[in-house]
Amino acid sequence: MKKLFSALLQELSRRRPAVLCGIVASHGSTPRGAGAKMLVLEDGRAIGTIGGGAVEYHAARLASELLERKESRFETYLLSAGEIADIGMICGGDVRVYFQYFDPADRVAVETLENALTLLDAPGPSWLVTSMAETGWRMGTYDAKNGLRGLEVSTGCLSPLLGKRGVLDEGGTPLFVEPLTPAGAVFLFGGGHVARELAHLLAMTDFRVVVYDQREQAVTRTFFPEASTLLCGPFSEALARVGPIAEEDYAVIMTPGHQADYEVLAQVLRTPAKYIGCIGSKKKIAATRERLLSNGFTEAEIDRVHAPIGLPIGGETPAEVAVSVAAQLIACRSGRLEAFS
Repeated sequence: MKKLFSALLQELSRRRPAVLCGIVASHGSTPRGAGAKMLVLEDGRAIGTIGGGAVEYHAARLASELLERKESRFETYLLSAGEIADIGMICGGDVRVYFQYFDPADRVAVETLENALTLLDAPGPSWLVTSMAETGWRMGTYDAKNGLRGLEVSTGCLSPLLGKRGVLDEGGTPLFVEPLTPAGAVFLFGGGHVARELAHLLAMTDFRVVVYDQREQAVTRTFFPEASTLLCGPFSEALARVGPIAEEDYAVIMTPGHQADYEVLAQVLRTPAKYIGCIGSKKKIAATRERLLSNGFTEAEIDRVHAPIGLPIGGETPAEVAVSVAAQLIACRSGRLEAFS
């Protein structure tokens, strides 16, 4: 999302229009669901994806036409074989796509995109709100601290739509409300080689990443350009310095040389974190478990820890380990983690 909105903001700053395509509803078997986005630029290039294949091809062509006409609109693509409007795919189902034209002279749109980019790095959930009125399409942002910005929509209409998934409300003026940032952040304790690879993968999959290490040279933008927050301090004070870890947060423990893994784990186990993972061998994990038990932690508390960390895909390199951990975090976020247990 950050890459897409940054590209859109850059186009508008260069006085070039663009069209944002997004899936607002899907039924049956489709490549992507509500919230998938693609940006089509004036030169014909596309950033992002709404599923690839014929849908994306036809959507890109329509977006180019709308750029010339300076228009916004909906379009439904039928993916079932035999449908009159079938576009050549056989997976079954249909997708409804919105096409929003962005005028570089629209200062409110520019401010909304700037707000969105700020919120993508901010703690707490936020939402993107698109009003699809016949008089003109507008986009705004909503978060608890700032409320609704860029649009005027009553609280009564907006509140029921602030969920975990994109929702299209067609009562009166159509509104599409979708999460801009999901609740929860991934706290990476340790900024080593695996953490660097993992932070990149997590940013690509729309996790907000906070990196904490006691080595100043480890927590730099050179190593973590996409992290929302970089913090430095003793591992003994990790929890106090990163702030409260809530029940929607994720904790990944991979301190340098595993020297402070226990120290951080003992702090994180006292939080309601949604996910706790600790890197290391089975031998090291067994020793850590015994130490936790001897210091008063219960079996149930220790069983919350995913260790060894990641899904068992057989990876060895930092990048391969990062892929296995990212996959486990995605499964946790989607509620599918038990299927891999």
